[in-house]
Amino acid sequence: MKALVTGAKGFIAGYLIQDLLEHGWDVVGLDNGSKYGSVDKSYDGHPRYSFVQGDAKDVPLLKKLLEDCDHFVAGAAMIGGISYFHAYAYDLLAENERITSGSFDGAIWAHKHARLKKITVISSSMVFENATLFPTPEGHEKKCPPPFSTYGFQKLATEYFALGAWQQYQLPFTILRPFNCVGTGEKRALGGHEVKSGNVSLAMTHVVPDLVQKVLKGQDPLRILGSGDQVRHYTYGGDLARGIRLAMESDKARNQDFNLSTAASTTVLDLAKMVWKKIKGDKPFSFESDAPFAHDVQMRVPDVRKAREVLGYEAVTPLETALDEIIPWIERQIELGGM
Repeated sequence: MKALVTGAKGFIAGYLIQDLLEHGWDVVGLDNGSKYGSVDKSYDGHPRYSFVQGDAKDVPLLKKLLEDCDHFVAGAAMIGGISYFHAYAYDLLAENERITSGSFDGAIWAHKHARLKKITVISSSMVFENATLFPTPEGHEKKCPPPFSTYGFQKLATEYFALGAWQQYQLPFTILRPFNCVGTGEKRALGGHEVKSGNVSLAMTHVVPDLVQKVLKGQDPLRILGSGDQVRHYTYGGDLARGIRLAMESDKARNQDFNLSTAASTTVLDLAKMVWKKIKGDKPFSFESDAPFAHDVQMRVPDVRKAREVLGYEAVTPLETALDEIIPWIERQIELGGM
């Protein structure tokens, strides 16, 4: 089997492509380098992997790359941490719509004229930004109020692209919603928007790398956004990649949507304490709160039963284990000037 993965130099794609190659897939990666620039991956020289520098909005290029692909993972997007939602509120909506429409134009053509079997859409837990039911099941995105953030709203739109492409052109799809992916590979983005937090300025990405950086850079007391009571489900990138692959491979995933997440809830404050202990040991922990951003969702708790029952998928890596990989990697990136 052969897959095209867009956003190939990105954070999630790094785990996914590695997993696909390890399980016998041929993979073509496409990325324009707009987020991280030139990034070397461990599998760049793999005999079943080829990389193309290009834009996911380039429909003729997508058609060419999809001519001999069975699957298409539409992963390219502008994405970042919570401050990113504010700094690029319009661009997140406009650019991601262009990427999405180009991706589906290419996929519709390849399904009709070549051998493409399905498009796998990487959506987001942010479609549940205004969820009213917890744990939040698949389908609730159509019942709860729509997202307030332009990012969440556009991710919801990608899911309607999938539904529309099926209804009009019979393009099979699978919609996948990662929840708070954590791991290595998330560096300072080009054009990153810096935010001052106490004595540290960060090009804020997501909460785990931000907290790790603050502790490594000596911030004490540690500053967190809001009260720290926000609930998240931190899902290791390797686990998430396996879930994406299982959904790609399963006939039962055709025209279905899945929450891909660990079942374990963790508050931001508990995460902060965990990071602190990993780095500082028994040194007393204290924190102060910074004013939260408007789109700082207080409760994000997925229902993970469908992925388990249909795909046989469970995220099994504990957050503490993931931190043992993440912290040394970030420490090295700080030394190299990449954070």
